[in-house]
Order: sequence, then C-alpha cells, then structure tokens
Amino acid sequence: MAEYTATVSENATADPLVGRLLDGRYQIRSRIARGGMATVYLATDLRLERRVAVKIMHGHLADDAAFRERFIREARSAARLAHPNVVAVFDQGEDNDMAYLVMEYLPGITLRELLKEHRILTTEQTFDIMEAVLSGLAAAHRAGIVHRDLKPENVMLADDGRIKIGDFGLARAVSANTATGAALLGTIAYLSPELVTRGTADARSDIYAIGIMMFEMLTGEQPFKGEQPVQIAYQHANDAVPAPSEKNPRVPAELDELVQWATAKDPQDRPADARALLDQLFETHSSLMTSLPGTGSDTGQRTAVFPGIGRQPTGETTLYAGGFDTGETQVLGGRGARSTTQPTALVSNRTAQLAIRTKRKRARGPLLLALVLVLALAAGGAGWWFGFGPGARAAVPDGLAGMTVAAAELAIQEAELVVGEPIQRHDAEIAEGLVVTTEPGPGTSLLRGEPVQLVISLGPRSLPVPQVIGLPEDEALAQLSDFTVDPDATIQQFNAEVPAGSVIDLLDADGNSLQGVPEIFERSAVTLVVSVGAIPDVTRQYLEGATSLLTAAGLQIGATTQEYSEDAPVDTVIRLVPTTDPVRVGDTVDLVFSQGPAPIVVPDVIGWTWADAKPALEQAGFKLSYSPLADISPGQVVVNAVSPSVGTEHPRGTVVQVSFAF
Repeated sequence: MAEYTATVSENATADPLVGRLLDGRYQIRSRIARGGMATVYLATDLRLERRVAVKIMHGHLADDAAFRERFIREARSAARLAHPNVVAVFDQGEDNDMAYLVMEYLPGITLRELLKEHRILTTEQTFDIMEAVLSGLAAAHRAGIVHRDLKPENVMLADDGRIKIGDFGLARAVSANTATGAALLGTIAYLSPELVTRGTADARSDIYAIGIMMFEMLTGEQPFKGEQPVQIAYQHANDAVPAPSEKNPRVPAELDELVQWATAKDPQDRPADARALLDQLFETHSSLMTSLPGTGSDTGQRTAVFPGIGRQPTGETTLYAGGFDTGETQVLGGRGARSTTQPTALVSNRTAQLAIRTKRKRARGPLLLALVLVLALAAGGAGWWFGFGPGARAAVPDGLAGMTVAAAELAIQEAELVVGEPIQRHDAEIAEGLVVTTEPGPGTSLLRGEPVQLVISLGPRSLPVPQVIGLPEDEALAQLSDFTVDPDATIQQFNAEVPAGSVIDLLDADGNSLQGVPEIFERSAVTLVVSVGAIPDVTRQYLEGATSLLTAAGLQIGATTQEYSEDAPVDTVIRLVPTTDPVRVGDTVDLVFSQGPAPIVVPDVIGWTWADAKPALEQAGFKLSYSPLADISPGQVVVNAVSPSVGTEHPRGTVVQVSFAF
C-alpha cells in the first residue's frame, strides 16, 4: 500500500479522525490512503511544524497481538534505516488504543501509478529507478533486514525527483526467515519460489521481487498470470521467468540477462543481496552507455556475463550488436562508466560453472518431472478445494456503509456468506439504523457460509458540553477533540472584562450559545468565541488617529456625526457608538465628533430693571459692557437696548453692550 505518497484524496468520504489532535502533537488534516492493515493520513507535527504521514492501524486489528507486533516491527525496522532511498520513520506510539507510526511525507506518485500511466518504461528510466531502489534495499540488507513485500506500490516517486522504498510492514531480520501458515504474506505476483514452496525468505527473495518489477517495467506486464492466486504461485514455483525481450523486442540483451539472473528459481543462482545486484546494474548501465555511437568505445566486442543466467556464451566473449535504443531515452552522464570487458580466463571460468550447473540440472530431471506432476495434481486439487469445494472462499462485500440493514443483508447473502448477529454502536457519521461496517471488515476472505456481522449505527453519542469558558484558546481546543472545530472559524469578540486570548463563549452550528446546555452529539460543529480585549479608547482623538486605532483592532468605521460639547475640543471624538451587540472583529462602529460648546441666545431683558437684567445676562453666559452709573441704583434703572440683538445666538462669553433709560 502506497500510504504516504503523492496525491491526497480531497474528496474522500468524511473520516472521524480528520481534524483530530493525535497524542497531543499530530493534527490530522486529511486521509491519504486506506489499506488492509492501516489508514494513512496527512498530518501536521505541531511540535516541529512540519507535514508528516501518520499511519494508524485499523481498529479491528488493534486487538490482535500479532498484527500489533507486526505494526510495531515496521516502525522499528524502518527506523533502523537512515538512507536517502528509504522512507524515514520518525515516531511510533498509541493514543486511546490506536497504534500509529509517523513517517516522512512524500508528495508524488508510486511506481504503480507511473506504470498505469505509461505502461512500459524506457531502459534509462528503468536504470534510474532500479539504481535508487537497490541503493535503499542494499542499506536494508546491510542492516540485516529483508523487506519481503517489494512491489511497485511500495516504490515512491516524489515530486522533487527522490525515489524511496516504503512500507516495511512485513520486514523481518534476515535470521528470522521462516514464514509458516497464515504468516506467508506479500503480493503473490512478486513472491519468490522458495516463499511459495517452503515459506522461507532471505535477501535473495527480495532480489527475485526486484527482477519481477524490472520485467514489468520493461514489458508493461507481469511474467505470470492466472485467474486464481494458486495458479500464479504454481508458475512462480515451476516456471522460469521469460526474457523481457520476448514481450518487448527493444529490451537490450544485457537487461534480459540481468532480469533472468535476479529471477533464477534457485536462490543460489541469484545475486547474494541488493549490493551485488546494484554493482552489476552499474556495470550493465556503463556497458550500454559506452556502446552508444560517438562514445569512442568498441560497439562490437562487449562482455555481459552474469552468474546463474541460462544464456550460454558461445566462446570467450559474448557478442552483441546494439540493443540500446537511443530513440527512447536521453543519455545521462555522471554514472562513472567502467569497462565491462572480462578477461578470457574469467569468462571461461564462468562458462565452466554454467556447464556444471547444466549437468546437475539434467541429473535432477526425472526427479523434477515427478515433482512437477505431484505439484500439478496438488494445484488441481487445491483449485477444486478452494474454488468449488469445502475450502471455497468469498470476500466480505465492500460499500455497505450507509445502507439499510435489509439491503446489506441481501448483499452478504449474494456473496454466499451468512448474516450473523448484528452489532450496535454509536457512529458520528452514519445515521441511526443504517450500516456502519461489517465484522470482519470489507474485503476479508472467509469460507463460504461463514457469518458476517453487520455493525448498525445508534447515531452519534451524546456527550457533556465541555466547560471551556475562561480557558485559553489552545486549552479549549484540546478539550474539544470529540467535536468538529475549525480553528480558522474562531470568532474574535471585544470584551473589556475577559483577558485577550481567553474563551468568552461556545456556540453550536446555528450560532446559539451552549452555556447552560448539558449535552450535545459527538462530532457536532462548535465554534469558539475568544476575547480580544477592550475596544480601543478613541475619545478626544481626531478622525485620522481614531481611524488608525480602530482599523488596527479589526473594526470598520461607519457613520460620523457631530455634537456640541463643553469638554471635547472641536473635531475630536466625543464617543464611539457600536452598531452591534456584542462587538466582534470585523464589525462596524459609528463615531460622534465635537462641534465645541453649544451657542447661547441673548435673552429679552428690554424694559427690565438693571437689578433683574444683569444676573439674567450673566447666567446665560455673556460678558457685559454698560455704564457704571447703572450699578448705583440698579432697581431704578431700566434697560432700553442690548447689542447683539435679543434672540440671536452667540458663543458663550460673547460681550453684550447694554443701554439704559435713566
């Protein structure tokens, strides 16, 4: 399974783990892929602020000690390898009974996806990919680790050109090379003969899988095909892998020999490990490059003899004329071309070794024929047993999630399985009464007639509303892991009484406060309302200063009006008027500016005695100009004129000229 590659599925169905904070460190962002043992998610490592791939074991496997041990072994095996061509494993742990491991995230595609797109790769592309794969595998073999599940799905081609091997889920120490019974795992198309017949694996089993991959890259198909896995396994055990050039005549003879060396049925005839095959790959690549026109090398005499290959040399050297198609590749330099011409004695020695092997194989001919007949009968019996007899198996139907119980039961019966006792459990995504999944899970192979239990949804659980009022925002988010919270949708609200950064309220999906509500359903959408402190004080600020302060706080300036003020200077803010309650970041506020003190009206004191007119004018706010003689007998003096005129408005402190009739 290419868990941590290239394209994140944006339209994957809703996954309850998306958005969850794993182990207080890894924020799950989206699902990348789902396989038989685990699901892989794109996540953010909040501690180191980097993207990672998090592989989480399926819940129904977490209780199986063997699967859990294999899952942990993958982390330990891969963590032992520090090589640029091996996907790095950063961390491993458990969170609420979920076993997980954290790996390097590689945006790109898998070799399988490349083959689906192009089908046949060029010889140069094959060399480039195989050199990277064998370099990483050589590091694993050097560390005493056998991968045991090499296939195009586990070769990652990153967008930046890096090529890496991933998924060491079946990796084992070289010394622990036995796989018995159900432990015989891996993809059947790439299993070596010894794994099929004896259940044993070592570094040479990985080499066999590499040879099959090279065959597929060069021809666009796998060497062995069959309707049943047992048919493919039988061919691996009994048939020799054909030369790639039989399917694609453009494949050079040197690559034919390399593939056949790697896929020899007898492990003794294969390269001992990835390092040996890598060295020969470099050797072959250099040989082919130096044979191209214009390289200055002799294109007529080249030796390419590999141990264990069935191609017999005709003399002291093997002659090839061309075979490297320059029209399909761009020749790359920097490989460090090395001469591949073999000394005559060395070539003769290898020829003698091949002759000895041929004699041995002839001596074993009758025995092998008998063995083939026995295996053929066994395969035929196995085909009947597993295809039609008591051992016939069927896969648990997929796609039942969201179905009605009646429809799911019908699908199980059509698969020739039996509907078992239902299981009921809460589910945040599937409506009550509909099917969540099956036990065992979809795709599981069962004997026909075995029971399959439907897991029926009870709907989401009711959970107590978390008490987050007054908490800092990050602490509140940690307590809301069972609910759907979008941190980017947090509402920022002004509040002079709550410190900035602390939670003011918790709202449901309709925007209603959850204060006083005892319970809500799990995975319900909730929104935090967080304080940003008090609204900035802009009183006595001029328009420019008030606008700068308020826009910096995230507020919009609405209407501006003016009022008279005895205290605020002209054109400064008297007060701020909110247009909403409460006020949140992004809201609009109105401003009221000062026009200065309000004007006063000259009172009508004409005909009044000076004793009454004088205090009336002073209390109105005017200053007075008059004849001092009026103060001698104010009760006897009468006002007959004022300037400015009675009824006119003037600023406070204006001087009023008073005239009298004595």
